[in-house]
Amino acid sequence: MSFIALIIFPILLAYAAMSDLLTMRLPNKLTGSIFICFLALAVAGQMPVSMIGMNLSCGLAMLVVGFGMYARGWIGGGDAKLLAAIAAWLGWSALLDFVLLTAMLGGAMSLIILQWRRWPLPTFMMGAPWLVRLHDPKEGVPYGIALAFGALHVYPHSPVALLILQM
Repeated sequence: MSFIALIIFPILLAYAAMSDLLTMRLPNKLTGSIFICFLALAVAGQMPVSMIGMNLSCGLAMLVVGFGMYARGWIGGGDAKLLAAIAAWLGWSALLDFVLLTAMLGGAMSLIILQWRRWPLPTFMMGAPWLVRLHDPKEGVPYGIALAFGALHVYPHSPVALLILQM
């Protein structure tokens, strides 16, 4: 049970990163599943109620922040929901590391993609719709990738992962 609990979050994040890269979409079912898996783990793992409350408050706060960023056009709606679901898993104690790392990764990735979009798309890449979409200057940047990588880096040191390891 603890092995499954430990790997479900990374598996869902890997799927989110690939989904955002290939389709520029983060489906509600995916972000909802990430959140529901946290709740299921919290109940099944008999997580202390205070910890559940703190993690849920972190997720709610990041949902508000994420939708503020979405309202300004800085990120997509799926990114805002993914941010909240990740924050529920990581909690307040891991949030700063996650946010700083994600901002650095996302900034670097954005600069690379924006620079790449200035050059013509090579002919051999035209057959891949996801590369054509990624190259399109009218499209956004798949920030879910940075969110997933930042979360995957911080997760092993998060209170939830440490709690799972004690199960």
